[in-house]
Amino acid sequence: MLNKYELVFIIDPKLEDKKPIIDKVTELINTTGKVENVDEWGNRKLAYEINKNTEGYYVLVNFEAEPHFIAELERVFNITTEIIKFIVIRKED
Repeated sequence: MLNKYELVFIIDPKLEDKKPIIDKVTELINTTGKVENVDEWGNRKLAYEINKNTEGYYVLVNFEAEPHFIAELERVFNITTEIIKFIVIRKED
């Protein structure tokens, strides 16, 4: 059974080309789930400084996936240095 999720992640603003990171995330999700929508919010001021950054490039992804996939997604985010922060939220039906 696929659950609906909402993912927001912040890419390091110093990175020149952000498209490869966004493509990597969507490809990873599409391996076991289905991306419904990708919304790039662009550079925004952070609420607090993260790794000496005061801004970040925000991306919102709505997707469907198996519940066990979220742990793998979080593992990949934790080892991807270009992503400075992320959150995955399960949407109610």
